[in-house]
Amino acid sequence: MIEKEEDLQALVDNSVLESKTIEYKQSLPSNSDKDKKEFLADVSSFANASGGDLIFGIIADKKTGVPKSLGGLIIENIDQEVLRLENMIRDGIATRIPSVTTEPIKLSNSKFALVIRIPKSWVSPHRVILGGHDKFYSRSSNGKYPLDVGELRVAFNLSETITERIRNFRQDRISKIVANETPVSFYENAKIVLHLIPILSFNPAQAYNIGKIASHPASMPPIYCSGWNNRYNLDGFLTYSGGREEKSHSYVQLFRNGVIEAVEGLLLEPYHKGERLIIPSGAYEKELISSLTDYLSILKTLNIEPPIFVFLTLLGVRDYSMAIDTSRFWINEVYIIDRDILVLPEVIIENYDDQPASILKPCFDSIWNACGFPRSFNYNDEGEWAPKG
Repeated sequence: MIEKEEDLQALVDNSVLESKTIEYKQSLPSNSDKDKKEFLADVSSFANASGGDLIFGIIADKKTGVPKSLGGLIIENIDQEVLRLENMIRDGIATRIPSVTTEPIKLSNSKFALVIRIPKSWVSPHRVILGGHDKFYSRSSNGKYPLDVGELRVAFNLSETITERIRNFRQDRISKIVANETPVSFYENAKIVLHLIPILSFNPAQAYNIGKIASHPASMPPIYCSGWNNRYNLDGFLTYSGGREEKSHSYVQLFRNGVIEAVEGLLLEPYHKGERLIIPSGAYEKELISSLTDYLSILKTLNIEPPIFVFLTLLGVRDYSMAIDTSRFWINEVYIIDRDILVLPEVIIENYDDQPASILKPCFDSIWNACGFPRSFNYNDEGEWAPKG
């Protein structure tokens, strides 16, 4: 990991060659279209290959790729320069590359070096779209090169395969929950199911040190639960609530590959038999926002890189309707959900700066749509979660 001047100087002192995962640049790209396209080609090529570091401020031999000196860059406003480069990446590459970081390093000569760290992307291939350029690049040990038709076909197929595997995993888990094949005996009420599935989880033999979480079980609370038990199981680590008749109403399963499955079965329970079946409009959103905050913190603790797929599913909700305060809204008719399982579209988290309430808004809107409303009324016009009661 390159974090300080000594790390950069070590690259020079040890003559670390440019390679598939590292490239040196003496100067930053200007605002000319030519320089921008060259820069974007470099960035996208790393994402489409194995990831790597693009380092500005090191002078290297153009023929051999041997670093010669750490000259640094004269930059008057480093924050403004970082923002310029990040905006260039955001606007000039499609689809957006998740988790690109730009690290300025102050040198002892008062100049700067910039390290742009580009992870291998699991939603590739990415293409340069600036000024109609519209080209795909990858990397070899000799640097970047444009992808040919055959390589593009392989790249697209790989991306689709990973996405399909993630969706199939979700479908398989939902089938098991419906069949009561859960890690603990569970209530037979309507259920809320939340899945967090990192793309990296589907690397072959991917596993994380879940002991970091198991040693602090308080960091993994089940949804809508004030106290819980915990234990290891075959899939990984489990926290779960107690309940009536030795059954649980909420659990969280952390799989060894970093997938999180949280199931809750009390929020949608009717208070009395024969009562109207309702979704508590504010309570369930509040609990899910809080739980997603906790579960993203778990993934960060395990050093799991985005992107992360978020799936929300409601089970056993046929004939349910949305419970809202009718004194605040004009409602002509109450609509009920017309199916037993609400499989909501996925949301993709590209970085950990995304706010849980914003991440879940499309899911909540879809549930309100199923109940006859245009969107969740718990969000204001600015898209902020702001319930009115």
